[in-house]
Amino acid sequence: MGTITDFIDFEFTRQSHEDLLNNSLSFLNQMSKRRSMREFSSENIPEEVIMNIVKTATTAPSGGNAQPFFFCIVKDNDIKQQIRIASEKEEKLNYEKRYSEDFKNKVSKFKVTYEKPFLEDAPYLIVVFKEKYKRVGDKIVKNNYFTESTGIAMGFLVAAIHNAGLVTLPYSPAPMNFLSDILDMPENFAPVLVFPVGYPKKGTKVPNLKKKKFEEMCKIY
Repeated sequence: MGTITDFIDFEFTRQSHEDLLNNSLSFLNQMSKRRSMREFSSENIPEEVIMNIVKTATTAPSGGNAQPFFFCIVKDNDIKQQIRIASEKEEKLNYEKRYSEDFKNKVSKFKVTYEKPFLEDAPYLIVVFKEKYKRVGDKIVKNNYFTESTGIAMGFLVAAIHNAGLVTLPYSPAPMNFLSDILDMPENFAPVLVFPVGYPKKGTKVPNLKKKKFEEMCKIY
């Protein structure tokens, strides 16, 4: 690959230390209220909002600027139903044969079952794929850091959803190859996560989770 010779000025607005502190604290407070949601209202949302959310995710940094991520926005009810049916088929097998008793005990406190009604209730599903390699003519060119890059993009996605005033759930049906079939994705794209997006169902309750202390997750040198 050739050297990039086209550089432009970086647009940056320097802020005071006070503004830096206020901005960081405001975003911390906002994201601290984020919760994964399994009960969604079917109330519609302007499509432009969802488009802006996904556009935000596509601005994420990626290894070599390869941008090895792809987002399928699903609003069609028939396709959402197909995804739910296929997900529940795999999840039922997981609970009956694949999951260990230890794992089932861990998730039972969250009242999680193989049934996934949120896949139809939420007005939108955003299905994220990672591009493992590109085809350039007859050659296969591997994307470096495609897993890490897609992970960063999904972090942007969750933050953008919450910032817009909506809720989501990072859902990973396993195995999930059926998503590639339903959404007609080529074999070099692998499904990673499904994000139902919408308003929370009125009266929804969430587990009273306790997070680790900051000191348990960070060390300053």
